[in-house]
Amino acid sequence: MLYILGTDHAGLLLRDFVKTYVLKSGHEVLDFSPTHNGRVDYPDFAQKVCKEILKTKNSKGILICGSGLGMSIAANRYKGIRAALCLDAYMAKMSRLHNDANVLCLAERISGLGEIESILEAFIHTDFEGGRHQCRISKIEDFEE
Repeated sequence: MLYILGTDHAGLLLRDFVKTYVLKSGHEVLDFSPTHNGRVDYPDFAQKVCKEILKTKNSKGILICGSGLGMSIAANRYKGIRAALCLDAYMAKMSRLHNDANVLCLAERISGLGEIESILEAFIHTDFEGGRHQCRISKIEDFEE
């Protein structure tokens, strides 16, 4: 699986931790984060990541900003993207299991590294359950028409 990573300036400290975790889990990372720590706008990086996910099979995204809110709002504007802001492992597991989330949004200013590690573990290692949940995902996709 390819994980496409993007942050704004408020997510740069967490980026390296996330990238290392994903690589150690046996996955690839494509990083669209800024190369400097000056102020940048989160929608620009959400856009880069979402567009890449939509054109790259077998990929998911991870977006990081201070609260995770801006990234999740921006990412969910794209048809085919189901971005979930997860503040704990349960939310991450359910985002995959029931909602087939393809983008994980993280909050650098809220979650500690231990919590982030458990969130990543749950998101990366949980598959979509399908079944009754697929019907619900299809209804959401109909909104996009």
